[in-house]
Amino acid sequence: MSLIGEILPLPHIVLDLDVSSKKRLFEQAGQLLENEAGLPRADVFECLFAREKLGTTGLGQGVAIPHGRHACVKQAVGAFFRTKEPLPFDAPDGKPVSLVFVLLVPEHATSEHLEVLSKLAGKFSQKAVRDALAAAESAEAVRQILVEE
Repeated sequence: MSLIGEILPLPHIVLDLDVSSKKRLFEQAGQLLENEAGLPRADVFECLFAREKLGTTGLGQGVAIPHGRHACVKQAVGAFFRTKEPLPFDAPDGKPVSLVFVLLVPEHATSEHLEVLSKLAGKFSQKAVRDALAAAESAEAVRQILVEE
C-alpha cells in the first residue's frame, strides 16, 4: 500500500464540506479526527492553527496541505476535504482553496512528515490529479486518485 493509503482511510475523506473559513475547516478536521482516530479535537485544531500562523499551507492551484506535529499523535494520520465553495487560504497564487489534505504526525517524526508532504505536493502539482479530485463523486474515487503511485 502507498504511504498516502496507509494514513488515509475512507472515513477520513469528506466531499463538498460546507465551511466558510480556514478556522471552520480546522474545527471540522478536529471533529473528524476525534471521531475517527481518537485524537482530541482541540489539540488537532490548535496544532493546525498554530502551524498556519507561521505561514500559509496553501500551495496554490486551489490546494492546501495544513499539517503539523503533535504529542497526541502516535502515528501519521491524514484527512482529505473538498469544500463546497473555495476558501481564502493566503495561497501564493492568491487563489482560494477547495482541495485540502490535513496531515498530522507524531512530534518527533520529521522524516516521515517530510516524506508524506513531498508525496502530496507531487500529487497536487499535477493538473490531472487536481481535476480528477474536483470531479470525483465518491470518497472511494478520491482515495483511489490519491493512493495511485
